[in-house]
Amino acid sequence: MPLLIHQFAIGSDNLGILIHDQSTGRTASIDAGEEAPILQAVKETGWTLTDLFITHHHGDHIAALQPLKERFGARVVAPAADAHRIPAIDVAVREGDEVQLGETGFTIFETPGHTSGHIAYYSAEAKVVFAGDTLFSMGCGRLFEGTPHEMWTSLSKLARLPDETLLYCGHEYTLSNASFALRYDAGNAALQKRAQAVEALRAKGEFTIPSTIGLEKATNPFLRAAELDLARAVGLAGHPAVEVFAALRDAKNKG
Repeated sequence: MPLLIHQFAIGSDNLGILIHDQSTGRTASIDAGEEAPILQAVKETGWTLTDLFITHHHGDHIAALQPLKERFGARVVAPAADAHRIPAIDVAVREGDEVQLGETGFTIFETPGHTSGHIAYYSAEAKVVFAGDTLFSMGCGRLFEGTPHEMWTSLSKLARLPDETLLYCGHEYTLSNASFALRYDAGNAALQKRAQAVEALRAKGEFTIPSTIGLEKATNPFLRAAELDLARAVGLAGHPAVEVFAALRDAKNKG
């Protein structure tokens, strides 16, 4: 039976996600940023929260972890590398580990860059990846703790997933990301088309997530750093892709 996914807003731009294994009824929250919206989502779906799948230690992703664990007795799955910064972990996971949500399996990818211990949850059977703040729709996370090389490696790992893989991320940043992407990849027809679609969705108050890995490879400048047009745009034609990525990330940081 398929995995059901319910996405909802938390605050101004965080995205909450509940995932529900229909065969067993087990339900996980991807991260735990704020208790009230998650409780409302649980009420709306009628699901019972059994698990908390944590991607990284930032407060807007774990602030409600302990209250939710206490309320529901939920199992906390989180990166082993952040065990000293994430409380109440039941299952500490590393690269290549497998986690079950009922009958739905997830493979753990270590994706450092945004933070040193960041992880993503990938289900081949459900064809979905929950990337937290590593890969956004047409963007990527700011490098608070990692290096450009680490983040480029993490993004490249996610880019190798099948094109049809659904991408869910931690924030609704797509509109501003599209504006940035067009500054450096203006001749990209796929990007132009997608930017128009994103603007229409946001004008109606609708989410732009999920995306797909294939769509990101075609339109996300941070995944396209090996392309000559992007290298030329930052004055680094002939340089390694990681240097182009670093230049793009620096430009995004500066607005």
